[in-house]
Amino acid sequence: MKKGIYILPNLLTSGSMFLGFYAILHSFQGDYTRAAIAILLAAILDGLDGRVARLTRTESRFGVEYDSLADLISFGVAPAVLAYTWALKPFGRFGWLAAFLFLACGALRLARFNVQVNSVESTHFVGLPIPSAAAMIATLVLFIHRLNIVLVNRSIIILLLVYVLAFLMVSSIRFYSFKKFDLIRRKPFSTLVLAVLALVVVISEPEIMLFAIFCLYILSGPAIYLHKIMTGKKVEEEEIAEEFLT
Repeated sequence: MKKGIYILPNLLTSGSMFLGFYAILHSFQGDYTRAAIAILLAAILDGLDGRVARLTRTESRFGVEYDSLADLISFGVAPAVLAYTWALKPFGRFGWLAAFLFLACGALRLARFNVQVNSVESTHFVGLPIPSAAAMIATLVLFIHRLNIVLVNRSIIILLLVYVLAFLMVSSIRFYSFKKFDLIRRKPFSTLVLAVLALVVVISEPEIMLFAIFCLYILSGPAIYLHKIMTGKKVEEEEIAEEFLT
C-alpha cells in the first residue's frame, strides 16, 4: 500500500459499486426499471476493470480484493434487494430468506473464485458468475416491463428463479468464460460483420434480446453438463468434491 494503488481500474470498480448502491436505493423507491439498468451498467464496468488492468499491466492483489467487495454489493446485495422489493415481498419471511440465500451463495461464489483464480482454467468458470446471475434478474425485470406482461404467479416464478440462480452459483457446473476473447488482435472480416449484426439486433429490442442472451448463457452450462453425461463423458467425482471443498 505504501507504493500506492492503480487509479484507472480501481476507479472503474468504484463506478460499478456506485451503480450497485444506486440500484439498491431505487429498488426501495419502487423504481425497478432504473434499478435493473443500473445493475446492467455495473456489469459492464465490472467487465472493463479487469480488461483495463490486464491491458495496462496494472493488475494487483488490492484490485482483486476490491473488485470482489464491489461485486458483492453490485451483484449480490443489489439484485437480492431488487428481487425482494419487486416480487418476493408477499412471501414475507420466506421472501427475504430467498433473497438472502442469493446473497450468501453469491458471496461463496466470489470467495471460491478468489482461491481458485490461479488453479482453474481461464476458459471456463466453475459455477455461474455472480454478475450473470444478477443480470438475469435485472433483464427479467426489464423484459416483463417492456412487454407489459401481467403474471399472476410472478412472485412464485421469481422465487424459483432465485433458488435456481443461487444453486448454479455454488455448483460445479462449468460456464464459458470470455476472457480469451481478444478484441485487439486481428480477426476475420466475417467476425466484424457478425459483431455489427449482433449489435444492431440488441439495440433494436434491448430488453428482449438481453433477456434472451442471458437465458441462453445460463442454460448453456447445465445443457453441456447433461450432454457430457448422456454421451458417456463422466464428470470426475473427485474433481467435483475438490472444487466444492476449495
